[in-house]
Amino acid sequence: MDQDPLTPLFSPLTTLRGVGPTVGALIAKVAGGERVIDLLFHLPESYVDRRQRPTIAEARPGQIVTLAVEVVRLEPPANERQPWRVVVTDGTGFAELVFFKFNRERQMPQGAKLLVSGKIELFGGRRTMPHPEHVVPADRPQLLPLVEPVWKLTGGLWPRQVASAIVQALARLPSFPEWHDAALLRREKWPGFADALRALQAPSAVPGGANRCRLAYDELLADQVALAVVRGRLRARPGRGLSGDDSLRAKALSRFGYTLTGSQTQALAEIDADLAADRRMLRLLQGDVGSGKTMVALLAMLRAVEAGGQAAMMAPTEVLAKQHHRTLSRLSPEPVAILTGGVKGRARAQLLRGLKDGAVRMVVGTHALFQESVEYRDLALAVIDEQHRFGVDQRLLLGGKGELTDVLVMTATPIPRTLLLTQWGEMDVSRLTEKPPGRQPVRTSLHSLGTLPDLLDAVARKLDEGAQVYWVCPLVAESEALDLAAAEERFATLRELFGEVVGLAHGRQDAVVRDATLAAFAAGGCRLLVATTVVEVGVDVPQATVMVIEHAERFGLAQLHQLRGRVGRGAAASFCLLLHEEWVNDAARRRLSLLRDTDDGFLIADEDFRLRGGGDILGTKQSGLPGFRLADPIEHEGLLHMANRDAAVLLGNDPKLASERGRAVRVLLRLFEKAAAMRTLAAG
Repeated sequence: MDQDPLTPLFSPLTTLRGVGPTVGALIAKVAGGERVIDLLFHLPESYVDRRQRPTIAEARPGQIVTLAVEVVRLEPPANERQPWRVVVTDGTGFAELVFFKFNRERQMPQGAKLLVSGKIELFGGRRTMPHPEHVVPADRPQLLPLVEPVWKLTGGLWPRQVASAIVQALARLPSFPEWHDAALLRREKWPGFADALRALQAPSAVPGGANRCRLAYDELLADQVALAVVRGRLRARPGRGLSGDDSLRAKALSRFGYTLTGSQTQALAEIDADLAADRRMLRLLQGDVGSGKTMVALLAMLRAVEAGGQAAMMAPTEVLAKQHHRTLSRLSPEPVAILTGGVKGRARAQLLRGLKDGAVRMVVGTHALFQESVEYRDLALAVIDEQHRFGVDQRLLLGGKGELTDVLVMTATPIPRTLLLTQWGEMDVSRLTEKPPGRQPVRTSLHSLGTLPDLLDAVARKLDEGAQVYWVCPLVAESEALDLAAAEERFATLRELFGEVVGLAHGRQDAVVRDATLAAFAAGGCRLLVATTVVEVGVDVPQATVMVIEHAERFGLAQLHQLRGRVGRGAAASFCLLLHEEWVNDAARRRLSLLRDTDDGFLIADEDFRLRGGGDILGTKQSGLPGFRLADPIEHEGLLHMANRDAAVLLGNDPKLASERGRAVRVLLRLFEKAAAMRTLAAG
């Protein structure tokens, strides 16, 4: 017999009385899962308070009230388009209950005493209550819910069905051990977990904020403890110390010709400390566009080579891999190979032999670098660029080509603090906050589409001066086909105006055609590049000084900032022109104004996260933060930071979660299904 007290919570919804396959499927649709726990975590959006008991004379239009009344008479409709009216009184005045569908004659005979609850309205000078939400006999007040939760529903699902299922689900809650410190509970005035859930799902009064905060903190603490457990597993993994004599680095810095910025020096020191340690490195290097991440990565790779190992850098696209290869080859004293899907035949076979026998010590490529057929003699460092869609386990697998491989993940998209804590919390983080010397800030300006003719004249002047220009076409309803149509239409217009110097690049082109256009733009043959967001990352053309973004109000702030980062990469003055509709709402204008007024990518990323709800801010999903049911990491950001500190202290004192509180936290991890952390703890 299964004695696990959590088992009833993970049972199917259909184990609840009255919840058959049809109702269960409807509840699962809104609750996000087919189990009892999913229903319990489907919290109400709001509450209807039916405790107000005014007299009819006191009732105000627009109020939801409960009236104690006596039926005076029933007034049938004169025709089928008119409603039934039930005239009621309480001695202070009269009101009418209005029904367009009426089958309650037996419930409402003359003289019947009732409790009716609903919204009071004024119609023709008379107080009415159209379609009362509850009508119960006055001598059975227990049938009337005083405070009624309002859950998100779907077609065919009724509140009473959810309420009935919730009551049964709450009855399955076991007696949980308390996983929080008593001092915290006293300070925050938080109830127990089960009490907070009951107060929200089956309230006798409109619940206060302490209940929601308690549950949000439970979920955030489970998340932070789970990440910290995984982090501890990573720290416990054996590594090896990588040290070098700086001979290769010195040559690379000489070729670079500039002094590293302060934040580059700091980041490199943090990476060097990780490389020298006897545990595997897993570090995130995040830097704003143009902050010099590639140089830091190169110096880290050269350290691995100086120590006798191999280093690989993986980019998400062939275009970006080729760009990295050009950059590294120019700066590195050690030869750099390239491995992509386009490397075939004898060249590929020779390269694979070189990686296996160690003759090739540095390589750049795409996912091809980590295919099963690729073997390394001794891969000491894997650098992964722009791989923000990967989860924790995937980030670990990417370093799996070497027994002791250190992993450095890079992103040019500044990551909001909240996402760093909730989705990258197993990684150490280095930030590049400065730009290399000699780069001028990009002047950003806002223009309505009505000024397009003037803007085209300005672009013509820039082209005459020898400038190169990006023209990014609007995002249309997140549809690739519509994006393509918009880009092709704009390309045709600009080609007619400016001739053969105009090129087109978009994601649905044949890769050979697109790469040829991008290469022509990099070489200066193409001077005005019309594109979709394929140029958002990885395109490095220092000669390009003008960025035009059409319908900028349709893009997220972080994406606009990334696009703006395609210019300002050389010493010449650069410009970003944000084209928007004639009339944009205040929120859109504030967003665009923020971009105009600052080039601090970290500030922009945080603001974008707050405005848009985060989503997979580094990927394609643009709203909602995945993985949370009870917490809103934006609204509860303060609780998130509390949970982060709490998890660190807890595991610092009790890494095996073996104490009384530790054992209770294990229950919390199971409740929120932190399977990876539980496996790690079970493995000892």
